[in-house]
Amino acid sequence: MTASPSFAPDLPGIRRLVAAVVPPGAPPPDDPDHARDALARAAWTGIAEPGDRAATLLVSGLGAWRALAAVHAGATPAGLLAALSETAEDALALPEREWTAALARWAPRLDPSAAERHLRQAAMVGAHLLTPSSPLWPTGVDDLGEHAPIALWLRGIPSALQASTRSIALVGARAATGYGDHVAVEASAGLVDRGFAIVSGAAYGIDGTAHRAALASGGTTVAILAGGVDRFYPSGHDALLARIAREGAVVSELPCGSAPTRWRFLQRNRLIAAWSGATVVLEAGWRSGSLNTAGHAAALGRPLGAVPGPVTSVSSAGCHRLLREYDAVCVTNADEMAELASGLRTGAGVDGGAATRVGATTGDRAPDDRTRGASSEERRVLDALSRRAARNESEVARRSGLSVAAVQSALGVLALEGRVAERAGGWVLRGE
Repeated sequence: MTASPSFAPDLPGIRRLVAAVVPPGAPPPDDPDHARDALARAAWTGIAEPGDRAATLLVSGLGAWRALAAVHAGATPAGLLAALSETAEDALALPEREWTAALARWAPRLDPSAAERHLRQAAMVGAHLLTPSSPLWPTGVDDLGEHAPIALWLRGIPSALQASTRSIALVGARAATGYGDHVAVEASAGLVDRGFAIVSGAAYGIDGTAHRAALASGGTTVAILAGGVDRFYPSGHDALLARIAREGAVVSELPCGSAPTRWRFLQRNRLIAAWSGATVVLEAGWRSGSLNTAGHAAALGRPLGAVPGPVTSVSSAGCHRLLREYDAVCVTNADEMAELASGLRTGAGVDGGAATRVGATTGDRAPDDRTRGASSEERRVLDALSRRAARNESEVARRSGLSVAAVQSALGVLALEGRVAERAGGWVLRGE
């Protein structure tokens, strides 16, 4: 399998692009194989959605550059399996039909110039590309196994990643109460004083409070985003995320320009859990997105803690659920959280649906009528549509990371349910 004529970047150009996004202190990409690998991994972050099992297996089995060349050259499922049979026994467990589906969902995003564009956009905002060969790579994420990230994008300082080898994820509800904010401040500041880095998702509520308290205490904090590191989300946390980028680290699996979606929030949560030595849920409602993070932590074998709240508070119902049903450890202060993290044990990986053991959740946003009851593919299609701008099926496929056939099927169901409508130029969301 070789690259098609349309996919033939020149080596000197590749080296210049990769050199512009090498983390501070890392050696320049003098090795041609290193430069090609970095370019290919940058491309894969835009082709495959976070957690894509087939992409991870293909890149692990063939190498990022050879895998990218294969899909650009129009590889067939049988061809991929034949190539993988030489080097990657694990990848052969994925049946041919799943390789067919993977190639179909990657196809709308195959753009020979995409990797170079990702690297240039990153360089413009001072972002860096981390690959598994980087000394700054957070090795905890490798425990995600077949769902591990292919590469990571970073805005921040190297010392933040080095410090995060001893880290705790503090997560919780967006609609935090005064009690939740108080617990978050005390926990974050206390853990920083004990030498821990704080990892969270930069959402409103508990996440933001935990980040701010860590910074105020002179500690290290890492914010993991569901979109590109050049698109701070939520917008109300622009100043907070800018400060984290200066003093800590802002990280994403997605290239610059990528928008956060509900699906990506859920996938981002697995990264928070894997990055951290332990996860503590400080305050959470019954369907809080932080329970999804807790599910990933439990599936990975990471220590999981939950802070109890008033039994009359719906804002602590999720924490009580973790304590009662899912063997979370009751923690009430920084000392107990630090003790929890000292019992770190890593698992052999996590399956894609493992987080559902702690209940179906919706990420950082509350469920709404637009996505309630929809399947995973239907939710991704809804996220890719607009109420005003009509988008054709190919554009929806590119935005959602699904195949055109899957988009067509989902649109048919959603149209019958009255959630979407077809216009002259494509499809739109229907108004309430």
